[in-house]
Amino acid sequence: MIKLNKTHQKLTFIVLFLVALVSNKTDAQTTIIPNIDSRVITTGVPFLLIASDARAAGMGDMGVATSVDTYSQHWNPSKYAFSESKSGFGISYTPYLSKLVNDIFLGNVTYFNRLNERSAFAVSFKYFSLGEIELRADEFSEALIEKPNELTFDISYSLRLSDQFSMAVALRYLRSDLKISAIDPSSKAAGSLGVDISGYYQSEEEAYSDFNGRWRGGFAIQNLGPKIKYDDAGRENFLPTNLRLGGGFDFIFDQYNRINLTAEVTKLLVPTPPIYGSEYNYTDTNGNGVYDPDIDTRGSIVNSNIIIEGQDPNVSFMSGVFQSFNDAPGGFSEELDEFTWALGAEYLYQDSFALRAGYFNENEFKGARKFFALGAGFKYTTIDIDLSYLFSASKVQSPLENTLRFSLSFNIGDGEYTEY
Repeated sequence: MIKLNKTHQKLTFIVLFLVALVSNKTDAQTTIIPNIDSRVITTGVPFLLIASDARAAGMGDMGVATSVDTYSQHWNPSKYAFSESKSGFGISYTPYLSKLVNDIFLGNVTYFNRLNERSAFAVSFKYFSLGEIELRADEFSEALIEKPNELTFDISYSLRLSDQFSMAVALRYLRSDLKISAIDPSSKAAGSLGVDISGYYQSEEEAYSDFNGRWRGGFAIQNLGPKIKYDDAGRENFLPTNLRLGGGFDFIFDQYNRINLTAEVTKLLVPTPPIYGSEYNYTDTNGNGVYDPDIDTRGSIVNSNIIIEGQDPNVSFMSGVFQSFNDAPGGFSEELDEFTWALGAEYLYQDSFALRAGYFNENEFKGARKFFALGAGFKYTTIDIDLSYLFSASKVQSPLENTLRFSLSFNIGDGEYTEY
């Protein structure tokens, strides 16, 4: 029988302890497993991104760099400083989910006034109705009717800083009433404020070999404001803050015929959802320290909502604007995927008849909105009537697919200013 002295006993104890420690580490490990989440950026009050007028809709949902019209308030109010009309009033109607229901729609009323050669102001009101919701406790009880809705009220001021360039600022009040008071009598509508900052450039008409031409360009930062929250304990939602950039060229063949081509890109200035994961205990069957779902047994959850890639989206709205340019888990390539783009064309005859066409594209992993649009416009004296129709080109069906939209405008003091 071998006897160990105290030194040998201590060494043996240390060796056994290390062996047990290693055994436990390989036998019971933890691993982080990614959650399968959508890469689509979501915001509150998303109806603000819906084209509210038929002219813009007929060219693929664009308007930041197109020529001025009554509905420029939605896209770029700085264009009003280039209006040839003294003032204008417009009303538009957009059915939504028309294949399923007939009482969901977006309505818009806009008024603008060019104060003088260098400035203008405009006001507009948008109302998004989600139709009627009928609530019954049982088949014998009387129905309760709820009408959830969202709305905005805007006011803008535009100033011409030079003969070819103007800028504008718009202030927006937002109200979202989506709660069902019959279920929660204490519920209240959510509200917030938003600011738009925009600019517009329009060159002088230049003579080319076979035609005259004019360049256009515009930018807009829209819906910049505090997050919207529906109750004290609820999650705060970013407004659909976005950046629009666009440019275009007018081919002026003669006094009767003109073709306007425009391109536009848009990016949401909202943080990208990171890739989350949850940490689990698991039994390491083969002791290699790597979780193998085929042979290892996953145990209880240790920690959840761990950010594996990307940045924490729980930041202020201003921090979210700057973070939105470099927080995509997929790096620069994913940031590029978050840009939507649109191409549009408009043919005008004597400024009294217009044909329009456009295409809108969004990455399939960021919403997959892809569609073609057609439109037409008619002008009689001081009245403009515009129509548009959308054809989806995506596997994801658009809520506006096969929808006819229309806008009606009245131009007051048409031709009072000369810009062309």
